[in-house]
Amino acid sequence: MSATIDRILSKAVDGGRLTPDEGVALFGSRDLAKLGRAAHAVCLRLHPEPYRTYNIDRNVNYTNVCAAVCDFCAFYRKSGDADAYVLPREELYRKIEETIALGGDQILMQGGMHPALKLEWYEDLLRDLRARYPSVNLHAFSPPEIWHFHKINKLPLPEVLRRLKDAGLGSLPGGGGEILVDRVRKQLTKNKALTDEWLAVCREWHKLGGKGSATMMFGHVETEAERIEHLTRIRELQDETGGFTAFICWTMQPGHKMSDFPEAGAFEYLRTQAIARLYLDNVPNIQSSWVTQGAKIGQVALFFGANDMGSLMIEESVVASAGTVHHLTLDEIRRCIREAGWEPRQRDVYYRLLPEQVVMPPKRVAERSLPVLA
Repeated sequence: MSATIDRILSKAVDGGRLTPDEGVALFGSRDLAKLGRAAHAVCLRLHPEPYRTYNIDRNVNYTNVCAAVCDFCAFYRKSGDADAYVLPREELYRKIEETIALGGDQILMQGGMHPALKLEWYEDLLRDLRARYPSVNLHAFSPPEIWHFHKINKLPLPEVLRRLKDAGLGSLPGGGGEILVDRVRKQLTKNKALTDEWLAVCREWHKLGGKGSATMMFGHVETEAERIEHLTRIRELQDETGGFTAFICWTMQPGHKMSDFPEAGAFEYLRTQAIARLYLDNVPNIQSSWVTQGAKIGQVALFFGANDMGSLMIEESVVASAGTVHHLTLDEIRRCIREAGWEPRQRDVYYRLLPEQVVMPPKRVAERSLPVLA
C-alpha cells in the first residue's frame, strides 16, 4: 500500500494527472504528513512566488428566505417565519460602505432561493449597486440560486446569466456545491439544483467569459469515492471552460443541525484539501478555510496545498448559524501568512495583486517547510 501511495504522490508532484482510482487510493492513506508534503510540493511548483494571498470582502446574506430544504442548514427560513427577512437597500449600502472603509473591494452576496423575488428585482439591485459602488466587485448568487431564477422566471439559463452580467454581476461564487453526486444531494436537500444543474450554471457563466470559484462541503453522508467524483466533475468542467479561479473545501459544521454526525476534524480537513490539490491539476488556486477550522489550522493549510488564506470575511451568517465562531482581524490574517514564511498580499477575485500601503518583508524561502504536527 505504501509503495502504491508513493507512486501516486510522485506522479502528482511531477505534474501527472491522477485517475479517479488513484484519487480514491490516496484516501486510503493515513499518513497525513506524506500527503501534505506532496500537496505542498505541487503548490510550490504552481506558486513559487514569495507571497501568499488574501482578500477583503463581506458576505452579505440579502435574504434568509429559501424554498429549498437542506438538512445541514440552520440559516434558512420560510416566508411566513417571524424572523424571515429581505435586507432593505439602505442596509446593503451601509454594509458595502463599511467594507470599502476597511479596504475591501468585493461583496459576496448570497441568499436563500426566495420564492417571490423575480429576475427584475435582482437586475435592479445589481444596477443600483454597480452605479453607487463602481469599484466594488459583485461576487453574487450561487449556482443553486441562479438555477432557481431560471426555473421561477421560466427563462433560458443563458438569458438569465446574460441579463445578470449586463446588470453588473461580476463573478460567481461556488456555493451550494456540497458534494456533486446526486445520491448525496437528494439525501441532503430538497428543491435544490442537482449535480448537472449546478455545473450547467457554471458552464454557461464561463461561456460568457465569467469567472468563479468551486467548493466542496464534506464530512456528512458522502463516501470518499464520492469526494473524488466531486473533484472529477470540477476538473472536467475546468478542462472544458477554464472558468474556475479557485477551489475551497470545508467540513460540515454539525451545530444543531445533523447533530448525529460526528464532526470531521482538522485531520480530515487537511487530508482532503491536500488530495484536492494533488487531483485538481487544472485549478490554479486553493483557499484555506480558516472560517471553519480556526486560525492555526487555517495557517497549517498553507502547507497542505493552499496558496491563499481566503477572505477577511467581515460578516458571515450561514456558517455561523451552524455554530462556527472563528473570527480573524486583518492583522491576524497577515500575521498568519507572515509567520508561515510568506509575504501577505491582498488580491482581487481574479487573483491579481492589489497595491498595499505597507508590505511586510518575507522570511527566507529556505525556511518554508512542512510543520511537524503534534
